[in-house]
Amino acid sequence: MAKPAVSRDAFRSLFAFYAAKAHHDKKHDGEHGLLKLFGSTEDIPDSLLEQWSDCAELLGPETIGGAIAPRTRQITDGNARYDHASDFLHVLLRDLERKH
Repeated sequence: MAKPAVSRDAFRSLFAFYAAKAHHDKKHDGEHGLLKLFGSTEDIPDSLLEQWSDCAELLGPETIGGAIAPRTRQITDGNARYDHASDFLHVLLRDLERKH
């Protein structure tokens, strides 16, 4: 039996975690950008969540964390903006494909 894709709630919590950190650091624009992504996770296509799950399982938590942290830091610092959580996820997957 195939491993199920990461749940939307699990992926959504990623944005909540980084938004809380941005709030703590008083980076309000970054917090707003991350909360926007938090709200758009409901519309991530299932196929994209499955692709993310496969990639995460293949590469492992350290590699995935190493890719996520700089991207979320860019949002927090105001150096990157994404219109939708799926845009963010596509960029992460492209980054990981290039590196591995």
